[in-house]
Amino acid sequence: MSSLQKSVLKSKLPPSGVNFGLGARASKSKGFQRKRDYDPVQWIPYFDHSEDVKIGDDTFHIYTKGNEGPTLVLLHGGGYSALTWAEFTKSIMTMIVCRVMAIDLRGHGDTYTTNEEDLSADTLAEDVAAIVKETTENNPVILVGHSMGGAVAVRAAPLISNLYGLGVIDVVEGTAIDALASMQSFLRSRPSSFSSVSQAVEWCVRSGQIRNIQSAKVSVPGQIKNIETNKLATHDIDTLSKSTCECNSETISTISREDVIQEEEPVNMPPPPAPTTATATKKYVWRIDLSKTEKHWIGWFNGLSSAFLNVPVPKVLLLAGVDRLDRELTVGQMQGKFQMQVLPACGHAVHEDVPDKVAEAIATFMVRHKFAEPASEFPRTFPAC
Repeated sequence: MSSLQKSVLKSKLPPSGVNFGLGARASKSKGFQRKRDYDPVQWIPYFDHSEDVKIGDDTFHIYTKGNEGPTLVLLHGGGYSALTWAEFTKSIMTMIVCRVMAIDLRGHGDTYTTNEEDLSADTLAEDVAAIVKETTENNPVILVGHSMGGAVAVRAAPLISNLYGLGVIDVVEGTAIDALASMQSFLRSRPSSFSSVSQAVEWCVRSGQIRNIQSAKVSVPGQIKNIETNKLATHDIDTLSKSTCECNSETISTISREDVIQEEEPVNMPPPPAPTTATATKKYVWRIDLSKTEKHWIGWFNGLSSAFLNVPVPKVLLLAGVDRLDRELTVGQMQGKFQMQVLPACGHAVHEDVPDKVAEAIATFMVRHKFAEPASEFPRTFPAC
């Protein structure tokens, strides 16, 4: 490859410092560079069941795993889906005896309601409480939410009579409200469409939105929909898998050079450019247009710290950085009102980037408070903060 070609290639690549969850460097023995595998993965290896729950005229979609122990109810963040918890579920089921129920919230995933635009904190909280009442049969519930889902978990907590514990992941009132000013700008920076599910997975990983490629492969299909069928991309994976197998023998010879990621690229390179109509055929778009939910943003987070501290059950707060803690929570943490743990080396999607560490933190919390029994030889180690 000429120096000019190398220069052009490098300009299209993200930093190699991002951990894509892959091992050894690509072989260069015959000038061949290994192509990353961004093919989507089904939910089946992670959950036992994928089913619908009818609440009035609305249909909420859930994924479940396990049949004994307390029920761990998982709530995703804005724009994500229940599949964001796939790798976390896989990990925590090896640590403690419990049931897992991950919910597609209103306006997300495979959940469909009569009013998709009502994403107010109160409505989302009432949805969760109704689903829990319908499905758990007074089984002990531990509610865990990420980002927007964490805010919903806090609002739903007082509505759930069989609530035993509460977990919130990387959402703090002060930090969240400050970030809202730049949220529309961030949303505009994302590509509006993708030509394939694999392209969407690749963008999410290479842009750093999800740093764990294995998690992205199962999570991203739950965030986009096919504009031709108006169905979630998860429904296309079977077809995609068959077509991939049929043409697999020709894949290596037809790889575009700009799709190949080298391992020795310099750091601080920008993420790949978003697909445009000139370079990609529009087939998949985001399941939910988050920019249109702006009127609900303040309601999700306003008063969150106080509401969290006032929930009368054991609580745990997991953060991607200690700088995210606001004053009210700092005082509450010093008073021992909740357990806090900082998980470094990850982005905002903490539970996807480091699912094993998040699972260990939640499992330890549940064992510590005797909500669940440890599975096999799960070590009972407790953090200092």
